[in-house]
Amino acid sequence: MTGPLALEIERLLEAEFAPTRLAVINDSARHHGHLGDDGSGESHFTVEIESARFAGVSRLQRQRLVNAALGDIPGERVHALAIKARAPGE
Repeated sequence: MTGPLALEIERLLEAEFAPTRLAVINDSARHHGHLGDDGSGESHFTVEIESARFAGVSRLQRQRLVNAALGDIPGERVHALAIKARAPGE
């Protein structure tokens, strides 16, 4: 089951990047009881996204673009967010 925060992440990224591939993976269960686990079940995520917007863009800038699209989610509403951003064909 996908929680409300994961759905919000998906919605924001789809609107911003029109991805050809998008996976929002909830890693929270693997971090239960660890630092940053707020008990919500939605504290740690991996985002795998492929979009033409990332063509010719550095890895660091891709991460910045994704974080900017997510607003206050990274660092405030989510403890950890791993981002794997690629352009089509990479």
